[in-house]
Amino acid sequence: MGNKPLIRHCLDTIIDSGIKNIIVVLSEERSAITDALTGYPIKRCFNPDPQSDMAGSVRIGLRSTDELSSGCLICLSDHPMVSSKTMKTLIELHAGDSDKIIIPVYRGRRGHPTLFPMPAVKKIFEGQTLRDIIRDNDGIVENVDVEDKGIIIDIDTMEDYERASKQVRFFPKK
Repeated sequence: MGNKPLIRHCLDTIIDSGIKNIIVVLSEERSAITDALTGYPIKRCFNPDPQSDMAGSVRIGLRSTDELSSGCLICLSDHPMVSSKTMKTLIELHAGDSDKIIIPVYRGRRGHPTLFPMPAVKKIFEGQTLRDIIRDNDGIVENVDVEDKGIIIDIDTMEDYERASKQVRFFPKK
């Protein structure tokens, strides 16, 4: 996997999982990010308020989703170690019951990505956050045990990156 930017790793995993309608929400157009996204079959959206919460970016992305989509898999670029197998598992479960909010769990810890049915995730337009939607819809939440530690590995700092690079081979050593 070499020196590939983390965003490319995330996108490759999403594509490997079989997802076709991929929307990437960016806070700004910078050449490094734009260059990294070149050639990917994605739709780009921009969040003009980089200080907004995740719900703001989700709202922007949802406005660009396919009207026929039954669900939305919210993938975070700071969780680049999720496997395509985990994403496929969530998608298969959604295909069997498209009314469930499906959350992967690794050794008792919930992680990312989460697959929301469209009617539930669209409540974000009513001012709710994703956490609010999950909390308020506990009856339709399905926690799914996975053997994928990547769902709980969050890379926000260089220290996080260094720690993760020791756990997984695809991160280049610096």
